[in-house]
Amino acid sequence: MTLTATAAPARTRRLTGFKPTGHLHLGNLLGALRPLIAAQDAADSVALIADLHAMTVEHDPAAVRELALEQVTLMLAAGVDPSRTPIVLQSHVAQHTELHYLLECVTGFGEAARMIQFKEKSAAGGPVRLSLLTYPVLMAADILLYDIAQVPVGEDQNQHLELTRTLATRFNTRYGHTFTVPDGVRPESAARVMDLAEPTAKMGKTSGSGTGRIGLLDPPEVVRRIISRAVTDDVAVVRRDPERQPGITNLIDILSACTGRPPTETGSYGVLKREVTDAVEALLTPIQARHAELVADPGHVRRVLADSADRVRPTAAATVRRARTALGLLD
Repeated sequence: MTLTATAAPARTRRLTGFKPTGHLHLGNLLGALRPLIAAQDAADSVALIADLHAMTVEHDPAAVRELALEQVTLMLAAGVDPSRTPIVLQSHVAQHTELHYLLECVTGFGEAARMIQFKEKSAAGGPVRLSLLTYPVLMAADILLYDIAQVPVGEDQNQHLELTRTLATRFNTRYGHTFTVPDGVRPESAARVMDLAEPTAKMGKTSGSGTGRIGLLDPPEVVRRIISRAVTDDVAVVRRDPERQPGITNLIDILSACTGRPPTETGSYGVLKREVTDAVEALLTPIQARHAELVADPGHVRRVLADSADRVRPTAAATVRRARTALGLLD
C-alpha cells in the first residue's frame, strides 16, 4: 500500500478592526473579540487598532492615544495571543496611508459620497472633514494590504466591505491581478448584543443610550446596576421573541453567549437578570484582573505593538510594491 501525503489546508487570512473612539464593551467582547480568539488556531488573523479612523471627526488627541493603549491591553487580557494574532496600530504601518492614496486613484467621488457616515453628517450641516469622505477607501486599504480573504462584518459594515470588493476587482481588471478580493463572514460564535436600555439598538462605544452599555472595565456594582435597570416589558414571560420582546431576548442571548449554554425560556424577569449579572461578572472578572497586571507593565504592551508592526510590515510592503508597479510608478 502506498501512502500519499495530504497537504494541510491553507489557513485563511482574516482581519478584525477596532476604532479607538470609546471604551470596549460587552458587545465588542462577545461579537468580535471572542470570535477572533476562537479563530486563532484555524486562521491567520490580524487585529487592527484603526487610530487613523478616529480622526475623521473632532477628537481629543490624548483620548485617542489612551483608548488605543487601553484597547490593546484589553485584547491581551481577553486572550488575544500576539504570537499568533498580531495587534497592529494602524498609524505604526505607513503602508496603510500609502495604499489609501493609490486606491483613491481608482475610486469615484460618487462612490465615496454614498457611504452612509458621510451622507448623514453632511446632510446634518456643519463642518465635515475631507477624511470622513475618504476614510472608507482607507478601510479598503486596511483590508487589501494584508491579502485578507475574510472579514468578519456586521450589517453596519456591509457597505464598506462591498466598496473594498469593488475597488479590488476594478484594480485587478484594469492593472492586472494585485489584490485578494475579500469575503464578508459572520463567525458562528459571534453574538449580536443590543443596548440594555434601548434593546432595538446595537450596543456601541459611542452610540446607544450610554446607560445600557456594559464596559469591559466596569466594576461589579456598575454591571449589577445596568442589568437591574435593563428594559423588559409587561408580558411577564421569559421567552425569546425579538419582535415583541426585544429586551428579554437580548438578556437571554447575553446569558447564552456568556455561559455557552443554549438559551432557556424559564423563570421570572428578576431571576433572568440575576443569572445574566452572575454570568457577565464571571466573564469579566478574569479579564479585569489580567488587565490590571498588564497596566502595571506598560512596556510589555508597547513591545507587543512594536513586534506586531514588524511582523506585518513585510506583507504590507509587498502589497504596496505590487500596486505601485501595476499603476506604472517607478521602483
